[in-house]
Amino acid sequence: MAVIVWWLLKQTINVQPWAAQGSIEDVHGGVLSRATAKLGLWVFLAVVTSLFALLISAYAMRMRLGDWSPMPEPGLLWLNTGVLIATSVAMQWTRAAANRGQIDGVRIGLVAGGVLTFVFLAGQLVVWQQLNASGYFVAANPANDFFYLLTALHGLHLLGGLVAWGKTTAKVWRGVEVGEVRLSVELCTVYWHYLLLVWLVLFALLLST
Repeated sequence: MAVIVWWLLKQTINVQPWAAQGSIEDVHGGVLSRATAKLGLWVFLAVVTSLFALLISAYAMRMRLGDWSPMPEPGLLWLNTGVLIATSVAMQWTRAAANRGQIDGVRIGLVAGGVLTFVFLAGQLVVWQQLNASGYFVAANPANDFFYLLTALHGLHLLGGLVAWGKTTAKVWRGVEVGEVRLSVELCTVYWHYLLLVWLVLFALLLST
């Protein structure tokens, strides 16, 4: 958080007065608005990282106690991980298409990224159903509690990302210019890459127990 605050102050100090007094179009559609949007995303990601770091630390400490009984890792989790990797690849491809000004590529990439995200979330729900059918209920063991909590929290953040994805996709299908959604596509892509990284860490943690 200290690094983020320093970066914000640096950006503010480096803005020349004559640049700051430019037209409304320059302020809201130029470098300042892009920097503000990116800063907002990075601040949010810093908060989310702190949340997951605390939960992972609690997980590592709790598993040392005697009542900890590790859960089995359903094979479907590997497939879900592959789907989320493909989602991140689709979003990166969308970002590249936006940078090249290819609106058709942006449209296809956004649809592919959204569909794959829904497939991942559906796969996670299937994993929950499989575990419940095998008797691994939420309150049966601390390991179960953490598994459902971590996967649910990750899924909720993906659902939140789908809100931004939906707004961006709606704009693209209404026929806006690619320049109007380039920043949104970039931010969505960064967010999806981040959630992929979080999931890989969580998946490795779950496999290690």
